[in-house]
Amino acid sequence: MPEQPYEPEGAIAGTGMGGAMDLAAGEATTLEQRSPAAAARARSLWSDAWRDLRRNPVFVLSALFIVFLVLISLWPSAIASGSPLTCDLAKAQDGSGPGAPFGYDGQGCNVYTRTVYGARTSVTVGVCATLGVALFGSVLGGLAGFFGGAWDALLSRVTDIFFAIPVVLGGLVLLSVVTSNTVWPVIGFMVLLGWPQISRIARGAVIGAQHNDYVLAARALGASNSRILLRHIAPNAVAPVIVVATIALGTYIALEATLSYLGVGLKPPSVSWGIDISAASPYIRNAPHALLWPSGALAVTVLAFIMLGDAVRDALDPKLR
Repeated sequence: MPEQPYEPEGAIAGTGMGGAMDLAAGEATTLEQRSPAAAARARSLWSDAWRDLRRNPVFVLSALFIVFLVLISLWPSAIASGSPLTCDLAKAQDGSGPGAPFGYDGQGCNVYTRTVYGARTSVTVGVCATLGVALFGSVLGGLAGFFGGAWDALLSRVTDIFFAIPVVLGGLVLLSVVTSNTVWPVIGFMVLLGWPQISRIARGAVIGAQHNDYVLAARALGASNSRILLRHIAPNAVAPVIVVATIALGTYIALEATLSYLGVGLKPPSVSWGIDISAASPYIRNAPHALLWPSGALAVTVLAFIMLGDAVRDALDPKLR
């Protein structure tokens, strides 16, 4: 019988050795051509979250309102003329009029002007208190979760003590002895009683992150504790802290208004929504507009920050995808 010529297995599919090499070269060329697009499509958790947030109407509406609130806090005179401390008793409890679309309060002050200027106090207290709580609580909780041991046990007992202190009652006790009429005592009180929540969240996030494979690999390669904590654990444990801090910002604004309403927060002549609500309460029957506008501004602001925090939580939590 004539000897059959040998054909490689790849020849059946029309590839063979040369065809396989050509196919590999073609695939490599295709990958090289597609690599820029593939790199552009490569996304991290943060880029995926930002993409989802841009498509979320709740986030867009709340973010636009917060940006507007920040702008009028920085430049309130752009939309409100006159001083919030200028009052005319002859116009006390009057309704809306020229230059005063919200009417006048019981002291004859322009409610519109005071509502606009009151946003500055609320934004300052909310942002500064949130930053202080997030930084202080994250550092303590992160270190406790990373090193553990006696430091972790001590911090856990301290946070239990602070959790047992009622916030409003603590404010009545601590701020009643403060004579300063600035926002800093109020901010300091919020940081003092607000850090335990962020601390526990940061601790849990760090404990969960330090057992991941990339952290174990970094340890095996001899990375120092500071490098592991700052380069590998912190970027992957900061998401829950950001979510809780965003929601808490609206809570701190409401807390400042509550303390000012009770008379232990900011005091006149400071301009605050809580002060205006407290001053307008006795005139609710004769001048309800003086109570309605600052209360409405406070409620909408707190709602905007809570909605923003909920949207950020949904975007940053992979379990909800």
